[in-house]
Amino acid sequence: MARSDLSINAFLENGSSRIPVCVRYVSKYSLLIRSLEHPIFAYGSDSFNLIIQNNGNRLELGPCRIVSEPHDDEYSGHLIFLSDVYDMHSLLFEDKVVKLQGAFCDLPAILERKDNIRQSFKEYTANLTYDLTVYKNLFDHIDSKYQEEPEAIRDSIQKALIKTEGQKFKRFLDQKLNELELLVADFSQEEHQRHGFYFRKQLWNFLLCSPLMARTNLKPRGYSGDSEIMRMIYLNDYQGESTFSKLLNKHGVEHTAAQSVRNRVALIVQKLLNFQKSPNKFSIDKLKILSLGCGPAFEIREILRSSNDCNKYHFALLDQDPIALSEAARLIQDIEYKLNTKTNVDYIQGSVRTMIFSKSLEQKWGQFHFIYSMGLFDYLTNPVASAVIKKIYQLLKPGGEMVVGNFHVSNPSKYYMEYWCDWVLYLRTEEEFRDLIGDDSSANVSVIFENTGSQMFLHIKKQVDS
Repeated sequence: MARSDLSINAFLENGSSRIPVCVRYVSKYSLLIRSLEHPIFAYGSDSFNLIIQNNGNRLELGPCRIVSEPHDDEYSGHLIFLSDVYDMHSLLFEDKVVKLQGAFCDLPAILERKDNIRQSFKEYTANLTYDLTVYKNLFDHIDSKYQEEPEAIRDSIQKALIKTEGQKFKRFLDQKLNELELLVADFSQEEHQRHGFYFRKQLWNFLLCSPLMARTNLKPRGYSGDSEIMRMIYLNDYQGESTFSKLLNKHGVEHTAAQSVRNRVALIVQKLLNFQKSPNKFSIDKLKILSLGCGPAFEIREILRSSNDCNKYHFALLDQDPIALSEAARLIQDIEYKLNTKTNVDYIQGSVRTMIFSKSLEQKWGQFHFIYSMGLFDYLTNPVASAVIKKIYQLLKPGGEMVVGNFHVSNPSKYYMEYWCDWVLYLRTEEEFRDLIGDDSSANVSVIFENTGSQMFLHIKKQVDS
């Protein structure tokens, strides 16, 4: 029954009375209605059932009521639901029956989850909640004291607070993270998931104070680590609506894992520049570069710093997220405007599934001299990661190089990311990471680390054909 237009014929039933009507989408939880036979309805008093034919089946939605509101066309009122409230957008455009109250179906199971939480963890979470409440109330109270000051004075006062008491608060968070690590070190993967869910439910209002943590938890694009998250991490600044929010956010974006994200940009850029300057056997004008899971491609700002640089490379930027590709395109446009030149960039919207199951990637994309991926493999299981890395290795020209990143099992921020941010990664050892490429005799493989040691990279060189 999925509709491409806005209206559909249906029936209203009231006892034995059956009235043919036309309903039109007007908002997510209401419809406009007009009668096909009876010109007048009794507004507000009668309760009806709305009957819609859904793929040949009778779908009864009710009880509902007609509320009179003035309209400029033939529709004479709103139809609103009195008991079960239905999502009309899902019904009319996606052919899905979704009730607003549907989320409560899982409520008993959610409430029961707390019964399987270790008592020591409950005590830790309760104490942390109390402490954060005290800190937040105190910072908010102090903020209120100077809100009437001119903007420049407010900024100066807030910076003084951040420089003094704010640093003590960040040390408090460090201490609590150390306690968390000791507390959950022996948890199974299932226990981590269960206790992390409990933890976030308890701290939810605090997590929403930090723009970083709010986004990783809410996942507006369906996943953590999207291009907006990367932007926040690269910015590494005090962001938020209050002093408490700014401090909480800054603590997250300056933690070890976040610093490693900034470090990996420098690492990739340096590896590419070294490759470009090295004596190689490529007698070509431009090196073809593939960025896998490119995101917003911030690193290209560090690669294309002059118009001469733009003449050295032909980039292919691949990501499954069209928003990320759009952001990358705007970044490239900004570079072109600043340098008054043009670049060679292809934008490819594709997923891991595309790479694994396509039999003609080389025909579609060609081969590349240099391939890199900074964050994709953190989200892939071993079988999928191995399949992907072997696929893209086939796209590497003989004599070319690949640099592929993954967080190491020793990542000091892993519990911070999992418990506070609901950001779970596939962490690997060096041996597990090496095993992804297999025993290809043409590959010269080494493992390197960025400066924090949190992230490692497979540096793969493909031998020149003999």
